[in-house]
Order: sequence, then structure tokens, then C-alpha cells
Amino acid sequence: MGKGYSARIASNPYIVGTFACIGGGLFGLDISSMSAVLNNPAYANTFHNPSSNAQGAIVASMPAGSLIGALSVTYLGDKLGRKKTIILAGLFWVIGSIIQCASINRGMLVVGRIISGLSVGISSTVVPVYQSEIAAPAIRGRLVSFQQWSITWGILLQYFVQFGCSYINGTASFRIPWGLQMIPAIVLSLGMLAFPESPRWLVDNNREAEALEILADLHGGGNPQDELVVLEFEEIKSQVYFERTEGAKAWSDLFKRGVMRRVFLGTSLQMWSQLTGVNVMMYYVVYVFEGAGLTGRRANLIADSVQYVLNVAFTVPAIIYIDKWGRRPMFIYGCLIMGFWLYLVGGLQARFGEMGTVDNTATWVVLNNPAATKAIIVCSYFFVCSFAITMGPASWAYPAEIFPMRVRAKAVSLSTATNWLFNFALAWAVPPMLQNIQWKTYLVFGTFNFAACIHFIFCFPETAQRSLEEIEDVFSQGHEFSAWAVSRSVGKKELADVLAHKVGKESLEKSEGA
Repeated sequence: MGKGYSARIASNPYIVGTFACIGGGLFGLDISSMSAVLNNPAYANTFHNPSSNAQGAIVASMPAGSLIGALSVTYLGDKLGRKKTIILAGLFWVIGSIIQCASINRGMLVVGRIISGLSVGISSTVVPVYQSEIAAPAIRGRLVSFQQWSITWGILLQYFVQFGCSYINGTASFRIPWGLQMIPAIVLSLGMLAFPESPRWLVDNNREAEALEILADLHGGGNPQDELVVLEFEEIKSQVYFERTEGAKAWSDLFKRGVMRRVFLGTSLQMWSQLTGVNVMMYYVVYVFEGAGLTGRRANLIADSVQYVLNVAFTVPAIIYIDKWGRRPMFIYGCLIMGFWLYLVGGLQARFGEMGTVDNTATWVVLNNPAATKAIIVCSYFFVCSFAITMGPASWAYPAEIFPMRVRAKAVSLSTATNWLFNFALAWAVPPMLQNIQWKTYLVFGTFNFAACIHFIFCFPETAQRSLEEIEDVFSQGHEFSAWAVSRSVGKKELADVLAHKVGKESLEKSEGA
């Protein structure tokens, strides 16, 4: 492995494009590491029966750290490179997991979750960038969408570990799962040593020979003369050199003409992905099903696990077809369907619920109505399935592919930071919302889905099956408020087109020099 990576691994696009997704799995591990302990008596006793506000703060401490981690990628991603930044994220997760596992009070638990959040923020930002920069255009969306699938697997696996440990009495029932979750991070940090660096980052750092060698291993079976390799290498060089003439890679670049629009799209997409309400159904599924009238800790755990299995299963079609379906239809139809299911949940809760008591806490609950309870649970399942097959994978792919190279790390980190900002706010706000405005909580998030749908229809152009350099042509078309007018053929280039443009440019430079 004299190259600093394994050429054999690099030659398989699916291995090299999906291994880093373990970083996404860390986020999933965290979601169910908290959701599964909400009705655990040992957890409640150890941390002094946190109120809805205190529990919201504990949960929100992780996305608070993730916000900081996502913003740090603006420096780390450009300075260290994509590969080393992913390795660093794994190390942070191990430290955070150790502190959480050993925590004896809320303060220690919050510190551990903040450190783990740094890891999740870094990995959730840099992994999609890394994937988008090494993947061939035809499968880029598919590979980046594995990020979402890994999140669903992290949720599911940790939840089953928590379920198994629920049969253990005492604090071991939650400390064992919190300790075991460091294993994937260790695998990630050690495994990334065998993977290549992003060729686009290498070109941007004047290491063209290494970039060409990696591109040849990635897409040409080691042949640097392969047509796709030559096409990508020339496009990358052309784009990087052009962007250098546009100015330094500073924060001010995000507000330049042609970039600010994309920054708004990336940040608003990540905002909408949180406002869909999906994390209400993930972090607080225990509360949702208790409010629906599902009683008994083990029955609730089983019902929750079904939801997480569906989340994993329904992400698969999106991974397979995301580049065929395109991003726009997944955004638009996904939000329409999700809004419908949330309105149904809210309507059923309003019609059949009443003020009652759950675990000695006054809350809105459906009592003695098995049909309504089952209907609410089924609608919740359909909501999660709708997110998994549409918005979930596409919301990671889109921000990673729409930005120019000179601002990509900063812009993607800002987009992901927006995700974590809203994740933090909602993680803290949802328990009090469920307690104070009850069933109206679902109507609030349903309305957000319908608003997002309108935004997607008017403002988000299609980017599927184009190279990162070809996407520049998509946005040069304009259509800021009529995104449907951008044809899916815009920006498509053949090798002859790229080489002809290069020859013409070189001829012009020579004539000007003469």
C-alpha cells in the first residue's frame, strides 16, 4: 500500500463510496441510544427523573455539539483533507462514548453527548462531500444516499442492543449499549487508512499527479488514459483553475453572485429535512406511542423496533433509484405524502384523545380505544416509510453536489450546520410541545411539509446524473423561481467537448500572450 491507500479497494466504487458512511451510522446510534432509554427506570433513577424540559436538553446536547462540528469542517475539510477529517471524527466519537458510558450525573452525560456530537457533525458534513468527490456521476446520488441508509442501520442496531439489554436490571441496561457504540467508530478511523483522498481536494492543493493516479484507480481500472478518467481529470482541473481566479476561498465567497443562491438552497433543504418532523418520530417515538395509548415498556419497545426496521427497508429503493427518479420528485412527493400522514396522526389524536396520565405525568393520550391506537401507530409507520424512500437519502445528496469546489467544504458545512441547528432546537422543544399543545404538534409539522413542497417546486433544479462540474451549467441557466424549466439534458458533456474547450482555451491564451 505504497500509495497511501489500497488500489484494490479504490477500484470498487461501492466499497470506496460506502465505507465512510459508518460516520452516518454514528448519528443513528445516538438517536436510538436515547430514544430507547426514555422509559427505562434505571436511566430515570440514575439521572434523577429528568422533566420534559431537562430530557429535551439532554437529547439536544448532541446536536449542539454537531452544530459546532459541522462548522469546523469549513477549516478541517480544506486544511487536513477529507480523509483525515473523517478519521478525526471517529476519534471524537470514541472519547464521547467513553464519557457517556461512565456518566454518573446529567452534567457528565451532557459533556459526553456534546463530544459525540462533534464527531457526528464532522462526519455528517465531510462524508457526503468525500463521496460526491470520488463517485462517478452515474452513481453519485446512490452512493451519497448510503449516508442515510447507514443512519437507519445505526438506529436499528443500537435499538436492538438496547432492547436486549432491557432484560438486564440496573445501570448496565443502558451503559453497555453506550459503551458498545464506540466499536463502529474505531473501525471507521482504522479502515479509512486504506482509502484514497479526494482527487478534487488533491488538485486544489497542487497534487495533480496523485489525483490522476487515484482517479485511474477509482474509475479506470488503474488506466490513466481511460476516457472517463481523462474526462473527469480535465473537468476537475478546468473547474479548480477557473475558481482560483474568482478569489480566495473565504466566507465572503458564499455570498458572491451565483453561489449565494445555492447556499440558500442547501441550508433551506437541511432546514426542511428537520421540519418534516422525522426526528419527532425517531428521538421521541416512545412518547408518540405512549400518547397513542400503547402501554407497557416491552410492548412499546417492540412497536418502536418495527418502525426502525421499516426505516431501513424503505431506504433501499431510494438508494437504487435516486439517480433515475431524480432529486426534485423525491422532495416534492415526499413532503406531500409526509404532510398527509402527520395530519392524520394529529386528527386521530384530536378526535379520540383526552388529558390523562402517563408515568405520573399529565399528557394527552388515547385511552381504551385499540382501533385508534393501532391507526395512529400505522400512520406513524407510513410517515417514516415515506421519509425513508424520498426526503431522507435525497436531502444528503443534494447539498453535497451543488456547490463550486472553492466553497464546497464551507458551503456543505454551513448547510449541515443548519440541519443540526434545527435538530438541536426541535430535540429540545418537542417534549414540551407534546406536553403543552399535544396533538397540534403533528399539525405544525404537517404544515411545514406542505410549505416545503411549494419551495421545492419553484426553487430546486434537478441535478441527477451530472458531474459536479456539469452542475455549474445547471445553475448558469437561471430560473431561480421556475426550477422546473431546467431540462435534465442541460450540462451533459462528452470527452470531445471537454477537450475541444481545453484546446480552444489554450489557443486563446497563446494568442493573448503573443
